This record gives sequence, structure tokens and C-alpha cells, in this order.
Amino acid sequence: MKEIYLCAISNISSGNCSEDCSFCTQSAYNNADIKRYKQKDIEDILQEAKLAKQNGAIGFCLVSAGKGLNDKKLDFVCKVAYKISSKIDSLNLIACNGTATKEQLKELKKYGIKSYNHNLETSKEYYKKICSTHSWEERYKTCLNIKEVGLKLCTGGIFGLGESETDRESFLKSLKELSPNSIPLNFFHPNPALPLENKIFDIKKALYWIKRVSSSLPNSRVMVAGGREITFKDRWAEIFEYGANSIVIGNYLTTKGNQAKEDIKTITNLGYKIANRCK
Repeated sequence: MKEIYLCAISNISSGNCSEDCSFCTQSAYNNADIKRYKQKDIEDILQEAKLAKQNGAIGFCLVSAGKGLNDKKLDFVCKVAYKISSKIDSLNLIACNGTATKEQLKELKKYGIKSYNHNLETSKEYYKKICSTHSWEERYKTCLNIKEVGLKLCTGGIFGLGESETDRESFLKSLKELSPNSIPLNFFHPNPALPLENKIFDIKKALYWIKRVSSSLPNSRVMVAGGREITFKDRWAEIFEYGANSIVIGNYLTTKGNQAKEDIKTITNLGYKIANRCK
């Protein structure tokens, strides 16, 4: 029986990012109508983690806006990770805090972080067209750092940013080089504040690329994350037929997701099993 892995995320520091990523509502350049806060209360994050665990999630990701880790952010993430890991057993804690050095990643590992998520987003060639304030190479270097310190690597990207098929092939090639433990595939969620074309990615192409990624990296977990609800709508469960074996449940960073219990009901009604441990 195919197992489906569930992951939940917490936006622990939202908005006011100084980077100009054209796909991101948290960028100060884009002036999107979102909630902005420097640090979410640690008790609130703990309650979110408990709910995620109750809903069957085996992964819980601590996400912060901004280019990367500094001393203050690192200290906060470590405190959150320690609090959660001391209160909740068998929850794979993931950090997603931008570019990071090996020393910073080792510190996170000490406090209970098991995986680190840092997406390539798109191809090396196309990235400069959607972000000018930092390079794709910095992102790739962080992915290498993650592997070198012994954390599990979670890296993927976004389809529908205006990239070409050649860019998607290049992106896939980079994923194969990194061989991550988990690959989150996101699909662009249009927002009027963003400078990109207000267009939802085609479902046929989305399913095709899920299949390409999963067949090219059979030892990686393929997670369909942001944009699932608007790209696939009521056909979202088809993603499992094309090789995906993981989803994000609940809300995303600045957009709403489905009710977790409804997603779980759909998964179990199709005969799949909800994974209860992280391999």
C-alpha cells in the first residue's frame, strides 16, 4: 500500500523581506496585502506543531522571511526547535530560513532540527530574471552545506514563473545533482501585487512534471506544496498517480490551504496509507 507523507508549516516570521523575488508576497518590493510580524509567539508555534501532529503530519517546518540566518534569527529558531522537540516526540523538525553557513546549520542540528529546506526555485539560467538581490549559486551552496553537515536536504522549486521547458529541464538536472531527501514542488499562486503574469499553471503540465521529477529521482520524496488547491482543484488527488507521495496540509505561508481532515479523508478513501514515521 502506498504511503503518503504529510507535512505542515508555520510562518514564524512573516513579511518585510528585503529581497526582490518576483514570485513572493513577503518581499517588501511587492507590497502585497499580507500579515507581517517579526516573530510569532513560541507558545503559538508549539500549539501549531501539536495540531500538525494530531492531524498526522510527520514533518513540521519552521519558515522565516528574509534572505538568510543572522545571529538573532538563529537564536530564535533554535529556541523554537528545542521547545517543540522537548514537548513532541517523533516529529521531523524542518527549518527553512534562507541561506545558511555550515556553522549555523550545525547549531540548528544541536537543537533538534532534522532537515533543512532551501529551494532552488527554478533553473540557474532563469533565476536572475526573477531575483536580482541574490544569486542562484548562493542557494545551491546552501543546499551543499546542508548535506555536508548531515541534515536531510529538502529542496525544490516553483513551476509557472514564466520559465521555459529548457529551464525546467535545467532545474531537474540540478535536483538530480543534489539528490535531496525531499523535493517540494510548488505551483505559482497569482497575486495582483506580484509583477509576474497572473496565470495559473496548466494542470496537464503540472502532472507531467510531477511524473518527470518522481521518475528521475526515485529515492526522493516528492511533495506537492504551494498552489496545489488552485492548480489541481478537485483533481488534486491525481498527483499520487503521477508519483507524488507527500503533501503539505493546512495553510501555507500567506495563502490558505484545504482543511487537513478533508485532505486526509480523500487520501484514505483512495486506499492510501498515511505514513506514521519519517524514513
